[in-house]
Amino acid sequence: MCDTFVSLAPATTDGSVLLGKNSDREPNEAHVITLVPAADHDPGASVSATYLSIPQVPHTHAVLLAKPYWIWGAEMGVNEHGVAIGNEAVFTRIPHESADGLIGMDLLRLALERAADADEALTVITDLLGRHGQSGQCGHTHRLRYHNSFIVADPEGAWVLETAGREWAASRINRFDSISNAITQHDRFDVRSDGLVDEAVRRGWCRGPDDFDFAAQYSDRVYTRFSDAHPRQCRTEAALAAAAGSTHPSAAMRLLRDHGEDGASASWTPARGLLGQSICAHAGFGPVRVSQSVGSMVAHLVPGEAPTVWLTGTSAPCTSVFKPVWFDGGLPDLGAQPRGRYDPTTMWWRHEDLHRGSLAHYRQAVTGYAADRDALEADLIERAEKARVGSRDDRARLTAEAFAEAADAERQWRRRLPPGRRPTRGLYGRAWAGFDREARRP
Repeated sequence: MCDTFVSLAPATTDGSVLLGKNSDREPNEAHVITLVPAADHDPGASVSATYLSIPQVPHTHAVLLAKPYWIWGAEMGVNEHGVAIGNEAVFTRIPHESADGLIGMDLLRLALERAADADEALTVITDLLGRHGQSGQCGHTHRLRYHNSFIVADPEGAWVLETAGREWAASRINRFDSISNAITQHDRFDVRSDGLVDEAVRRGWCRGPDDFDFAAQYSDRVYTRFSDAHPRQCRTEAALAAAAGSTHPSAAMRLLRDHGEDGASASWTPARGLLGQSICAHAGFGPVRVSQSVGSMVAHLVPGEAPTVWLTGTSAPCTSVFKPVWFDGGLPDLGAQPRGRYDPTTMWWRHEDLHRGSLAHYRQAVTGYAADRDALEADLIERAEKARVGSRDDRARLTAEAFAEAADAERQWRRRLPPGRRPTRGLYGRAWAGFDREARRP
């Protein structure tokens, strides 16, 4: 389960747009950062998404993606024009189509590759949805199918787009908004699919436009309830409202690390509870708490500038460092691409030694390096403000330095951890022993 939020110019310190997202997936579902260059394509060419090949367009934009390693599409990303998108699973009463087609993450990547602004990205997604629908297995090792919602932003504004099968509704965002794993729009939206109300009437959910309610009538209440979507969305909305006018990349990073009302207490630990989930998601025991924040992104979109994209590329933002990336500066050599098995030669799995070791004595461990983490990020943000208006070489150099400094810091933090490779007590310890066993992590 995931969370995506956006703050627009009236709510940010510098008149920018900030989009933040945690990608919550299975604990061993390694997260990949990739930069795909712009390209021209021959007439009649096709593109192979996760399950379906569709006609390619003549030109695709450069995209920076943060994605599950095994999926063609992405849970979040930005393109060279400053279009940024995050997607969420939503659970609806519309039956899933039997044939595999496009999944929400494919729709996100296709929109980034094909759209130069948020309005165009909205059109790309809804046109593809009408033509191909959305269907296919979205879970890594568990069977999971879902429909999708999106926040689609650019430096000038943003949309919330929520879907159910091939039907959809979208609303322009005024100051800030957030989505989780639930449909949020009721009877007010700016645009919608032609069949949205008619489908609800046909299924006997309403009599017509006068008593139509998208969220109430299309939502699967059981799955939506157990996703803990509404409490998380209320939490992000409250934080965005409290920070309105002063939202900055550091505030977005802090929100992605939020553990709820109890998270700041000295006794809080992610080992507590079998139900419920926080914005910074931690997996646990049982069929409900199976999601872990495996990667995080903050997109800083300033009108007239190339986007600055802050990425962890690693699990649990509370144990990770956000690093800045620019399109013209590129990515440093991140080594081999991680997969679903433990591989300490990859950045993502090396960080898992810090992350899972921190879970063994969470409060003691994270308290031991949180101040260092925040100081490093504050320094990177200050340096990024200069690099933004500097040369391409300045930006490339800072990105390389940021990844290297974060890796060095994490090595030091691992050495300072209390003994223990993973949590060992109770059902929580049993769950993480199982995750390690599945990943073949020693």
